[in-house]
Amino acid sequence: MKNKYLPFLLIAMVAACTAPQPQKIKDPLEINRTIGQRYFEEVWNQGKVDLLDSLLAPGYINHTPSAPTVPGPEGLKPIVLAIRKAFPDLHYEIQDMIPAPGYLTMRVVMTGTQQDTLFGLPPTGKPVKVLQINIEKIVDGRIAEHWRVTDELTMMKQLGVVK
Repeated sequence: MKNKYLPFLLIAMVAACTAPQPQKIKDPLEINRTIGQRYFEEVWNQGKVDLLDSLLAPGYINHTPSAPTVPGPEGLKPIVLAIRKAFPDLHYEIQDMIPAPGYLTMRVVMTGTQQDTLFGLPPTGKPVKVLQINIEKIVDGRIAEHWRVTDELTMMKQLGVVK
């Protein structure tokens, strides 16, 4: 008699386990943080420039480029490659992230040793440690616009270009 309910119990347990679970709503601020982390870790630190095709909007605008660029991922790829070539040990460390609806502000520290030409500056063999502030405008899960302030005077002093 006890076993006649067993099949119903098993069916109920299976149904409960396979029932669709409510989807978690993703926090847009957390999505923006993830985009910023991937941008610096995977693109700049690891050199995965093809990832820019999915991280940047097709019409991406770099308002403070290191060299003149065209809009979109194709404009940033050569800059990433040039800086990584000049600083083969390039590393960005995110110090702070401040997400806001549609924006992400990051304070980062760039370190590396200049081993190759950097936008016309011959290799110095000297290490640098430079502070940057980056502001990213994020639209539909992609970086659409970028602004950056770099302590370039400190970098030039560290490279021995200015005293």
